[in-house]
Parts: sequence; C-alpha cells; structure tokens
Amino acid sequence: MKYNVIIIGAGPGGIFSAYELSRLQPELRVAVFESGHALHKRKCPIDGNKIKSCIGCKSCSIMSGFGGAGAFSDGKYNITNDFGGTLHEYIGKKQALDLMKYVDDINMAYGGAGTKLYSTAGTKFKTLCVQNDLHLLDASVRHLGTDINYVVLENLYNELKDKIDFYFDTPVVSVAATDGGYRIICEDREYECEKCIISVGRSGSKWMEKVCKEMNIPSKSNRVDIGVRVELPAEVFAHITDELYESKIVYRTPKYEDRVRTFCMNPRGAVVNENTGGIITVNGHSYEDPEKQTQNTNFALLVAKHFSEPFKDSNGYGESIARLSNMLGGGVIMQRFGDLIRGQRSTQSRIDEAFITPTLHATPGDLSLVLPKRILDGIIEMIYALDKIAPGTANDDTLLYGVEVKFYNMEVAVNEHLETAYQGLYVIGDGSGITHSLSHASASGVFVAREIARICRGNEGLCP
Repeated sequence: MKYNVIIIGAGPGGIFSAYELSRLQPELRVAVFESGHALHKRKCPIDGNKIKSCIGCKSCSIMSGFGGAGAFSDGKYNITNDFGGTLHEYIGKKQALDLMKYVDDINMAYGGAGTKLYSTAGTKFKTLCVQNDLHLLDASVRHLGTDINYVVLENLYNELKDKIDFYFDTPVVSVAATDGGYRIICEDREYECEKCIISVGRSGSKWMEKVCKEMNIPSKSNRVDIGVRVELPAEVFAHITDELYESKIVYRTPKYEDRVRTFCMNPRGAVVNENTGGIITVNGHSYEDPEKQTQNTNFALLVAKHFSEPFKDSNGYGESIARLSNMLGGGVIMQRFGDLIRGQRSTQSRIDEAFITPTLHATPGDLSLVLPKRILDGIIEMIYALDKIAPGTANDDTLLYGVEVKFYNMEVAVNEHLETAYQGLYVIGDGSGITHSLSHASASGVFVAREIARICRGNEGLCP
C-alpha cells in the first residue's frame, strides 16, 4: 500500500494534519495509523460499581484512540505562548497564536459553538496573586468540556472518514527511510509513503525514543512533572473559576526556590484514573452540561524536575514514583490534607466523615511514603499560598490524590519546519517534546500540513 502522506497517531496533532491536508490538497492519498480504538469504541471499563479501578486494558481507552489522550479531557484549549509548549520558538510567536486561533475556529465550526472563551487579560485576580507572591499566567481559554469535546471529535471524524484512510488498532512497529520516502512497518503488513508525520503523543514516548535511536535522530532529555491532584468544594475556587475557568498559577517556594504550578483546573469536575503503559496515575475531567457537573473542583499541583549528568531519564524517575504509589495503594492513593499535615495516613472512616465526597474511588493512604520530601514540601507550601487567595484550600478535608505525573517526550531535533534531518519526516504534537497541550499540538498539525501543501504546490514531486 502506497500513500503520499502517512500520519502516525490520531491525537490532536494527527487529526488537524489530516484535516488541513484534506482541505488544501484533497487529491493526496493520506492514511492515519492509530494504536488505539476508533472514537465510538473508546470506553473505560471502570463504572464505579462492578469495576472500581484500572484493570490494565491492552489499549487504554482514556489514553489512546481517535482524539488521543485529550479525547476525554475537559477540552481546554489554551491560546497562549506563555505555557503549553515551545512551538513559538520554532515557527514564531505570531504564527503560533494565529494557528491556535484557527484551531479554535475549526472547533467552533464542528460543534463547539456556544462554549465560552475565557481570558485572564485585565483580571483583578492577577493583582491579587501578585500581592500574595503568586503569579497568574496570561491566556485565553476555550472550555469545550469533556462532553462537547467528544462531539467536536465525532464531527471531525465524520468529516474525514471518507477522505482519509484510518487504520485503528494498528500499532506501528517501526519507521524506515527508503529511496522514495518511508516504510511504515506494522505487525502484519508494511506501507510506504513519500511524507511521514509522527504525532504519537505522550503515551508514545518510549516508542518515539526507539524510533530516534533506530534512525539516529538527535534528541535531548526533557522534564517530568510530579505532584498531586487536589479536590475541594467548588465554592472555594468559584470566585476565580467563574471568571477565568482555568487559572495557571505559579509559586516559587521559599524553602527550596522550586516552582510549583496549578495545572488542568476542572470546576465542578471529577477526578479520574489514567493508565500509561501499565502505570496508574490520576487526572481530572469536567463537563459543559450542568447535569453532569459535580459539587467539587479539582486541579493538579505539579513540580517540574529536570536531570542532567549522570542521570537523564526524567520519565523513568516519574515512573518509579508512580509505581511506588501503585504498589502501596493498588492504584491511586487518596489522603486528606489534614492527615498529611499531622503525619498520619488517611483511613476510610476519616474519608467518610469528611465534608466532601470524593469523585474517584481510591485507596486511603499516606502520600508522604510515596512523594520525595522536597516535592511534597513544595506542594504543602503551595496549598497554604493558594489559601490566601482562595480561603478553604488548606482545610483539613481537602483531598489529595497521588500521584499525578506528566510525562514529556524527549525533545526531538527538528528544524523550523518541524522536520527532522530526514527530508519529509516530521515530528509534531506532544510526542515531539515541543508541545504540551491540546492547542499547541493541534496548531503544530496544521502547520506541518500547510508545509506539505506548500511543497506540493511547488511541484516538488509529491502530487500524484
């Protein structure tokens, strides 16, 4: 089977590459290979009744499949260069923002119309944060919600399914350069293409590392973010989330001068499990539909760790901490903030007596036995700092779920076209180590599709 373009990965980067190619160069033969399921087949077996925790599916429907790990996220598209990746360092700040706004327009056209676009510009909370040694980052935030995000993805798939060949449940084993392009090697068949776009997301980090080694593509170590997910009554943060929805707040701890940041805030949302290569971590979702909303708000508190010589495996470090949590708790561990401060593990009876109902079934335990002291100290200091702008954050019954780990792919060496040293081989999205968000990953997909269309229009041999 021969294609003009093969895209590996059907996350946001891959989807928007396919969309833009079908729009600009509909005559091209394009295929998308995805190790996970089609969107309608993606369903986590955890139902809260018969199955309460992760059972280790061969393909995790939360992390893999059409839509990528973002399919069941709360659908937040942060339009900013201040966080979410370093795409602007490769293609320029203006172009990066323009592409993110274009992605937002597409999302609105395919089911997101009517959702709210929030902004931190001119907000009084920026002043409030600075007065308390906290720093609110600038962004415009489109919140689709987990439910509307699914609708948008469904509509995009329906738009593409007759124009693009999709191969679901078809993991790619390796990629090899040929005289005329690239060979895509799957478990039972091989495919050839002139141009190849790799967009495998965070869950494909080990696979991406393997491909880089096999093809001698330079890369460098990236960071890993380690922390907890905080859950508290929605009223505590309502004065902030009602106006901003997502607030990216950064704090530099006095003790170690480490930076702790909020991440993925979910007003009236739910805490969920994630399975990354058999490691169970925690995340959060929220919905646009009021009937699906909860009484709680959750967000992550993360500390970024970088490593240099002699140890460079930042993801391996994060994995070891997550595995320790899984070993002690059989999955995710949950602890009341008051219990953590008093140096005692949480018990089910203390959880039951709390003035908050957990949205995730997790094992009561002691996070101090899992998280390194430096990271845990930073998280505790951040909670007390947030309590100054959102009183009630440091209440005894505030719940901490651990661990939350954000694995970042090693940063793959690409040029200003997001192209590797191999001509026509592009690496985009979170799998590149360059983007860390839905908006940046999607924008990188549009960018590369336009690069390929430009080459095609230049009559450089790509067009059939």
